[in-house]
Amino acid sequence: MSIDEITEYVESLGDVLTLRPQPGDGTPEIAWGDRFFYFAPDGVVPPGQPFATIVTKDYPDEPPAGLGDGVFRVNIDAGRRGQEQVDDPTRRDVVAPHPAYGHLGWVAVVEPGERTADELHDLLRDAHAAAKRRWERRRG
Repeated sequence: MSIDEITEYVESLGDVLTLRPQPGDGTPEIAWGDRFFYFAPDGVVPPGQPFATIVTKDYPDEPPAGLGDGVFRVNIDAGRRGQEQVDDPTRRDVVAPHPAYGHLGWVAVVEPGERTADELHDLLRDAHAAAKRRWERRRG
């Protein structure tokens, strides 16, 4: 699966605002090239975290996962699913707790492929639905 294929799938879920930081837009350089997905039918970034992200490089405050040079990771807010630790954050095409945020319910897939495609789609759909419910609660 490519970054664009995953982005297309997430955006097909509806009412998704995708942030794509790049040079010159005021975002930190570390985020350039990454994607951040929010449920935002009004086109305004809601308070809180995105429901999913795609990162294209290792972040300095997280265990190295070997990202970069075309290797990326999809991160998904999966509720309480991701509470265990990851021994090897470089494993590819495996759904695992996020190496830094698993205790907060995030899961991650480095280089998603055929083995994780269906589960990845299910996780993204569920995270989108949960983000929609949060958005609706805020709106009253």
